[in-house]
Amino acid sequence: MTAAELLERFAAAAEAQRAALTSLTGVERRTRTERDGQYHLDTVADAAVLPVLAELPVRVLSEESGWTGAPDADVTVVVDPVDGSTNCSRGIPYWGISLCAIDADGPLCAYVENGATGARYTAVTGEGAWLDGEPLAPSDVTEVERAVVAIVGMPPTTPPWRQFRSLGSAAIALCDVAAGGLDGFLDCTDDMHRPWDYLGALLVCRESGACITDARDRELVVADPAARRQPVAAGTPELLDTLRAVLST
Repeated sequence: MTAAELLERFAAAAEAQRAALTSLTGVERRTRTERDGQYHLDTVADAAVLPVLAELPVRVLSEESGWTGAPDADVTVVVDPVDGSTNCSRGIPYWGISLCAIDADGPLCAYVENGATGARYTAVTGEGAWLDGEPLAPSDVTEVERAVVAIVGMPPTTPPWRQFRSLGSAAIALCDVAAGGLDGFLDCTDDMHRPWDYLGALLVCRESGACITDARDRELVVADPAARRQPVAAGTPELLDTLRAVLST
């Protein structure tokens, strides 16, 4: 099973997700389930994506339905069927799907798609990262005073950044750091993010040359539904260090 074969299935899963969500009315998109934080649209997307991934000889970890597939599979696919569910429920065009294949050695390939715009971010370990087939490169901004930074939550102090954004999808925002549209990403929450929120974008960042780490230096590549992490990313090591320092003030 090659990275190309995995990415082909990931693209098919994204297509199935879009088709399923397109069928929902606005009211249906805003309907919540009995599970805390979950929308009806999350379960609809999950039900569309899982049969596509079931065609692969992999184990699947989904935000919405947990573990499926062969427990002894060599490859695990971590998927968030809808990252940015609140945006999707309210018609805000910044939401998508995130998939990352990992094995015992780490990430193999990743696919993140903005469901509202169709922008597709892909990455293969050791081969690079792309946006709609074009190679990615992060920004070269080193000074926070020149940086446009995406944040989650509020920082303990207000850094002197040029501008900031709170966008509502960690996966897409991190990919936008990889693409240079954003200079950095700062998670100011107390371990809000789980692996499906950032794993796909993590590989996109790494393969583009962007820097990404956990604020507490924990391993980010984990396939544990209970794990929580605090990702920080930037186009340059200098900006990454500045953003990490914000959290310790």
